[in-house]
Amino acid sequence: MTIQQILLVLLLWMWLPHPCCTEMLFRRTPDLRPKSFGGRTSGDDGKTIHRQKRGWMWNQFFLLEEYTGSDYQYVGKLHSDQDKGDGSLKYILSGDGAGTLFIIDEKTGDIHATRRIDREEKAFYTLRAQAINRRTLRPVEPESEFVIKIHDINDNEPTFPEEIYTASVPEMSVVGTSVVQVTATDADDPSYGNSARVIYSILQGQPYFSVEPETGIIRTALPNMNRENREQYQVVIQAKDMGGQMGGLSGTTTVNITLTDVNDNPPRFPQSTIHLRVPESSPVGTAIGSIKATDADTGKNAEVEYRIIDGDGTDMFDIVTQKDTQEGIITVRKPLDYETRRLYTLKVEAENIHVDPRFYYLGPFKDTTIVKISVEDVDEPPVFSRSSYLFEVHEDIELGTIIGTVMARDPDSASSPIR
Repeated sequence: MTIQQILLVLLLWMWLPHPCCTEMLFRRTPDLRPKSFGGRTSGDDGKTIHRQKRGWMWNQFFLLEEYTGSDYQYVGKLHSDQDKGDGSLKYILSGDGAGTLFIIDEKTGDIHATRRIDREEKAFYTLRAQAINRRTLRPVEPESEFVIKIHDINDNEPTFPEEIYTASVPEMSVVGTSVVQVTATDADDPSYGNSARVIYSILQGQPYFSVEPETGIIRTALPNMNRENREQYQVVIQAKDMGGQMGGLSGTTTVNITLTDVNDNPPRFPQSTIHLRVPESSPVGTAIGSIKATDADTGKNAEVEYRIIDGDGTDMFDIVTQKDTQEGIITVRKPLDYETRRLYTLKVEAENIHVDPRFYYLGPFKDTTIVKISVEDVDEPPVFSRSSYLFEVHEDIELGTIIGTVMARDPDSASSPIR
C-alpha cells in the first residue's frame, strides 16, 4: 500500500462516526413542551386542510419554599408559539392560588409568587393557563393545565411523638437485647435530598444502652446489669436529619428504662442460729415464733418454702410458710414438759419456689439455719399419785384412826411443799 493510500484511509477513518461517540454526538434533550396533535378542517372549497395544532411552551415550574427575598419570587414563563411579541396576546392564569399567591404578567406570561410558600402545607399547585387575542377576546390556545411543584428545603427538625417514653427490660439480659423502639418523623420531603433522612444517636445512657442509627431500636449494651444494684436508667436519644451530617436539624426524647426482676438471688438467713422460747404449758398448735430468710428479688422471685429437715425436735414442732409475709411460723406439734426436756434443736431450710434455670450457676437457691427452742418451766399444780383412792373403815372405828393415805407431788423441778 502506497503512502497516498494510507493517508486516504486515515482521512476517511477520521471523518466517519464511531460507535463510542454516536450517543454523545446525537443525544437529544427531551422536549418538555406538550405534544402537538394534528387536526383536520374543511376549507370553503371542500378540500381538507391539514393544520398542525399550536402548543404551549414553558419551562418546568419548580419553586423553592420559604423564599426570603424582598422581591416576588420568579416561578417561570408561559409562552405560546402564536405570540409574535407585538402585545396582541393576553395570558390568563386560573386555578390554585391564581391572582393571590401566583400572579402572571398578562403581556409576557411571566409568573411570580407573591409570598413565602411552605411545602409542608401544600406540596404542589395545579393551575390552568390560557392565551386570548386582546382584540377579539377569542382564545388562540386551548386551556392547558400545569403544575407548580414546591421544592423542599430542610426547615423542619425531626420530632418524636412523645417527650418521655417508659420501657423495661429484664435484668441480667444478654448484650443486644431489644428494649424499645423510638421513631421520629420529619415533615420535609423524603423524596428530595436528605432533608428527611433521620439518624439516631444516644446522648445519655451509655455505656448501658445503645441505639441503632437507622431504626431507633434501643438495646442493652452491658452484660449482667443487676436490678439490685441499680433499677432505673434515663436515656436521651437524638434524631438528626440530613443523614446525621453536620448542619442537620435535630430533636431529642427521653426514655426512662426500668430493669425488671428475675430470680438471680437465693434466699439467705440473716443468722446461722436462732433462739426461741416456749412455755411448757403451750397447747398443741401454738405459734412460738417466726423466722425469715431475706431475698433481694421481688414478687414471686422472692417466694420461699420453709421446712424442718433435721434435729431432735422434728416430732415436737412444725413450721408453716406465711405467704403474705414470707415468714416461717414454728408451731407446737406435741405437748411439752420442761422436766422431761428443756432444749430442742431444729435445722430449718428456706428454698425458692420459682427457680430460673438460666441462673442455676448462681445457686443453690436455698439456705439453712439452726433453731434452738428452750422450753420454759411453768408453776404446775400438785399431782396425786392416783386419780382415785378407795378406803374401807369399820363403822365403830374410833375418832382419829388413820384409815388410809393419799399422796401428791409437785411436778416442778424446784419442788414446793404440799399441804
